[in-house]
Amino acid sequence: MVNETIQLKGLTLKNPVMTASGTFGYGEEYADFIDLTKIGGILVKGTTLNHREGNPYPRMAETPSGMLNAVGLQNKGIDYFIETIYPRIKDIDTNIIVNVSGSTIEDYCAVAEKVNALENIPAIELNVSCPNVKQGGMAFGVTCAGIEQVVTAVRKVYDKHLMVKLSPNVTNIAELAMSAETSGADSVSLINTMLGMAIDAETRRPKLSTITGGLSGACVKPVALRMVWQVSKAVKIPVIGLGGISSATDAIEFMLAGASAIEIGTANFIDPAITVKVAQGIVEYCERHGFKNVSDLTGAMVVDN
Repeated sequence: MVNETIQLKGLTLKNPVMTASGTFGYGEEYADFIDLTKIGGILVKGTTLNHREGNPYPRMAETPSGMLNAVGLQNKGIDYFIETIYPRIKDIDTNIIVNVSGSTIEDYCAVAEKVNALENIPAIELNVSCPNVKQGGMAFGVTCAGIEQVVTAVRKVYDKHLMVKLSPNVTNIAELAMSAETSGADSVSLINTMLGMAIDAETRRPKLSTITGGLSGACVKPVALRMVWQVSKAVKIPVIGLGGISSATDAIEFMLAGASAIEIGTANFIDPAITVKVAQGIVEYCERHGFKNVSDLTGAMVVDN
């Protein structure tokens, strides 16, 4: 028997597979396809202090081996989540984690404080990196000072597991991870989407209303894998890897590179059952290679000198 349990600094996962925010709704949307209790955690869609309509349509476009999105954090706000969504999902037997975003430090703190009071939410993922909005997250996530400001402020009002989601649209992601760690983050997740664009050559118009948007899917995996490896060498807190994971082999590669757990995003749109398939595939890999604990995969990449 393989022990699948993962410990993330006070947060226990039954296995290392979680869902990436914005690709899995609130979890209940996928209940007809999988047993939600069979995955390690559900990262619910980005939540802000107030209602957001998001960006105008069109705001999604397919690209080779991936997709662009510019949804713009559409959601009905934290109070709606608490009053309407939370009662429906709070008893799902897995970790429900709220992705928190904001346009100001005060917004982040207000949302985090409200989530802190929810008994069945053991963690938040602080989104300081979303490239789909014109203000807020991007400004905080691209400098060490910005990360330090928002993480330090949120840490003062939030006493559960604090995960910080990092942007790949930077020069040195390891430096930003270290800033998150020293400011009080319990873990870091990476990568968020990469900034990209697409043009319809026939109409000569951009395919997204915002012109640019967030690129995700298999095409970003090599970049994400490299960044996870770099960050895992730079910080002592757990690293959660995401970016183009669409198979158990992909997930295992991220863990070998240094990730303690992983998130699956765009692949959920292709196969709604991909999360449970990946979790089972990791176990089968461990059985084949003699790993008694899935956690032993973390950082187990062999490098020949």
